[in-house]
Amino acid sequence: MPSQQTVDLLLTNAIVLTMDADFHIYEPGAVAVRGNTIVAVGPEAEITAAYGAAETHNCGGKVLSPGLINAHTHVPMTLLRGLADDLRLDVWLLGYIMPVEREFVSPEFVYLGTKIATAELIRSGVTAFADMYYFEEEVAKATAEAGLRALAGETILKFPSPDARSYEEGLAYARDFIARWKDHPLVIPAIAPHAPYTVTDEMWHAATRLALEYDVPIHTHLAETAQEVETMRAEADMPVIPYVKKQGVFEAKVLAAHCVHIDTGEMHTLEHWGAGVAHNPSSNLKLADGIAPVAKMLELGLNVGIGTDGPASNNDLDMFEEVRLAALLAKGATGDPTVLPAKQAWAMATRLGAQALHMGEFTGSLEPGKRADFILIAISPVHNAPRFRRDPEGIYAQLVYAAKSTDVTDVMVDGKWLMRNRELLTVDEAELLAQADDYARKVDAFLIQREQSVLSKLVAIEEASEAESFEVQLKVKIGDPAALAKAVEGAEGLEILYRRHYREYDVYFAFDDPQQGYLRYREDEFVEPDGNVSRVRYRLTLIGPAHEDAFPGAVVLSRSRYLASATHSLRFYREYFQPAGERVVEKDRLRWKVRFEGTEFFINIDSLKQPPLGAFLEIKSRTWSRSDAERKATLAADLLRVLGLADAQPVEDDYIALTGDQVTK
Repeated sequence: MPSQQTVDLLLTNAIVLTMDADFHIYEPGAVAVRGNTIVAVGPEAEITAAYGAAETHNCGGKVLSPGLINAHTHVPMTLLRGLADDLRLDVWLLGYIMPVEREFVSPEFVYLGTKIATAELIRSGVTAFADMYYFEEEVAKATAEAGLRALAGETILKFPSPDARSYEEGLAYARDFIARWKDHPLVIPAIAPHAPYTVTDEMWHAATRLALEYDVPIHTHLAETAQEVETMRAEADMPVIPYVKKQGVFEAKVLAAHCVHIDTGEMHTLEHWGAGVAHNPSSNLKLADGIAPVAKMLELGLNVGIGTDGPASNNDLDMFEEVRLAALLAKGATGDPTVLPAKQAWAMATRLGAQALHMGEFTGSLEPGKRADFILIAISPVHNAPRFRRDPEGIYAQLVYAAKSTDVTDVMVDGKWLMRNRELLTVDEAELLAQADDYARKVDAFLIQREQSVLSKLVAIEEASEAESFEVQLKVKIGDPAALAKAVEGAEGLEILYRRHYREYDVYFAFDDPQQGYLRYREDEFVEPDGNVSRVRYRLTLIGPAHEDAFPGAVVLSRSRYLASATHSLRFYREYFQPAGERVVEKDRLRWKVRFEGTEFFINIDSLKQPPLGAFLEIKSRTWSRSDAERKATLAADLLRVLGLADAQPVEDDYIALTGDQVTK
């Protein structure tokens, strides 16, 4: 009889679900572990005959499964759980979550929120998760201390964020984070361009270059809402997935969250490029985003995992709930009860989830050579009794349709126990919860004060979106608008992309608190060459307090603009916002969109009728980048010289400031 090999741990007397490609089940089964690696998996008699161990753990007939993979979340948002519910996505995000994040999110906030999340994740049988947030290094630290495995994606946006005033800062943070965590045994650093509607072409390209340079994944949101898809079709004349492909993003390893609104062709694209998909059923339902076509994705061979999304939009990190809902939703959406059976749903939460996170080589199934990441699940509680043995695969239905996260008794990650007999070994829950209560009191006080803010009231009634962070603006007083219009039309080196004629009627709402900024109600009349008005557009713009930098030529960089369609009457807005006063600006505007030195600008010739201040030339361009703004500032001054106004005196004030004290109470 050959001598036994020695391992560190033998797990015996278990229902072993390997979740390998052939879905092997061993009952009674055993698993042998040496260090952080699985050495052998199989029938108990064979494994115990071949291996002896320093420690043997009798599993007592429990299910021994690969740990669950939470394929998409924002774990620090445990500290925002229950903050604002039963709202539209735009109201929830712009009116509550983002303002609170700007006020409170810090390295300490992220670290604490992540630590709380790790306790919840471990208790619910999660051994690995994919995260996307700010100060992602704090997520990595807290996760590593708790002993969990994570794909940690540092968010980049075209807006200022809690950890970056500009996208360049966000990119630099991501690069530094990735370089220092690249070879960590538990944490895979990643870059997370937020979504097509919050990221520019340039940022997609930069993120992809960084991901390819370090061979790390890109974690992003794609096609989450119908509005996102409609906007992309209107702006880029293509759906979301082809747009992202055009940017070259799929050359990197991609984890795409949501993918609710994609067609079969887009699914083929994702499968061809090996992109992983994270299905988030609870969050998509709660925010009324829709139901992702996961049955079709799986049929086409995509690696589709299951995620909870953030605990502020779910509102928990319970993967047992999520797996069950994923199976039920697929059946309800297709009208076919055989779609997405329990075995496949459990595979999505384990092996397929790991492959979606590009971790499939070392976790997601119980196979020799893979990491010892597994959980024990009791199937004897009353809510899971009795057990029928006629169909060996009935165990999957027990787990998906009857088991609960509280049935998880033991968790091991990378060969280390994180929970034994429901006792956490790496996280102190009591201390964390006390600190969370302190944050909750502070956030409550902040929101009570902010509840009457103009922004909160705006997003509550309209679909407001944040505009670019910086606006380059150069304004000069002019004498003859007609002559200048001819100069624009005939200027050398100036490519005219289009020309417009408007009559604009602006009503600015002023508020007692100057930090509220101004809310502008604009009526745009589009004037045709024959002088007739072809259509009218109504818009709202919330213009935040000025944070301005003067560059040569009096170019101004303005932050904080929120845009919305005006779907109500001016009378309604007066009654709703109750401004302290109003200022009115009426003007005739000739507008050109031009390309100068390879850069696009807007040129406005404005003749002000009320107040009767004369005529002005404005050269404008919006951007998401401070360095880009500085470059455009120089070009704007050059453009002024091309138009023959090099000696004109710059006007630093916007029109609202030029109205002086003309405020109607």
